Amino acid sequence: MNQKSGGGLFSGWGMLAIIEGIAILTVGLVFFYQQQSDALVVYCAHDAVFSEEILNAFEQKTGIKVEPRFDTEATKSLGLTNLIVREQDHPRCDVFWNNQTLGTAALKEQGVLEAYQGDGYDRIPDEFKDPEGYWTGFAARLRVYITNTEKMNASEESIEQKLAGSLTDVAIAKPLYGTTLTHFTVLCDAWGLDRLKAWYHSLKERGIQETSGNASVKNLVANGTCVLGFTDTDDYYVAVDEAKPVAAVPITVNDKAILIPNSVAIIKGTKKRKQAEALVDFLLSEEVEIKLAQSQSRQIPIGTVNWDEVPETVKEYRPYIINAYPLVNLVKQREETLAWLKSEYLK
Repeated sequence: MNQKSGGGLFSGWGMLAIIEGIAILTVGLVFFYQQQSDALVVYCAHDAVFSEEILNAFEQKTGIKVEPRFDTEATKSLGLTNLIVREQDHPRCDVFWNNQTLGTAALKEQGVLEAYQGDGYDRIPDEFKDPEGYWTGFAARLRVYITNTEKMNASEESIEQKLAGSLTDVAIAKPLYGTTLTHFTVLCDAWGLDRLKAWYHSLKERGIQETSGNASVKNLVANGTCVLGFTDTDDYYVAVDEAKPVAAVPITVNDKAILIPNSVAIIKGTKKRKQAEALVDFLLSEEVEIKLAQSQSRQIPIGTVNWDEVPETVKEYRPYIINAYPLVNLVKQREETLAWLKSEYLK
């Protein structure tokens, strides 16, 4: 009897403990999801290894929780812009940190952004921001030729000679995405689409190696598989830090450099407008531009900064800020270029 009574008592306490456990778990899950819903959702195409540090600094400074979403190296900027468009009726994203500007400018044309002109907007030159404040650029990269210095000279003359012949040891990223798409859009604007098509077909006919992204281009040149490639300064500096035999020469079109800033925009329909504004102002601050300049990616500040705090390797690119190819009004050219490239890859 005592054993049976004791067993029943134990079962009662056990059931009570289970019920309490479920209740605690339920409250915990509700709290967790409330915390998640309170977070500022940021779609970020800038490399996580650099952007997470910046976003963490914003959290610590403001107390605003940030929930970032990243995408792949090859498709990150285009993949995230497409996702924002798909979600426009029920937006999940509050702020878009893009690693270039043209995709963000295209989002303005599709009506999925909200205008904002805060303190950060004011310190960025007009050439690098939307005149109505729908997006603003900051912290740029240069489009460059990367050469393997053990196999060819890093001079404009040597590069021109190389590009005029066989290209089996030259690499370029697939131009459907990212900064290579920006590069092609600039060429479309400067040359016209027909000349761009002829140039690209010539590259392919002469055997150029096409890769998944700029980092792959850098790797091919750094290890000597290719002698020349098209990439950006951030990837080039990765190879420099690895002590690879590489050099960079800025790519120019009509004597202007292809300078590609990051950009930031607030997504239309956000329920966290004030928090979104705070993040935009933070990303557009001198503090962040200097941090990105000092990072391994060596981003080039385009707003007013104390250049004494900028590394010498970044200072050398300062003249290109005022000699950059204008990107503000190239949405139509981007659409034409992208439509053509999609038709090329669907053949």
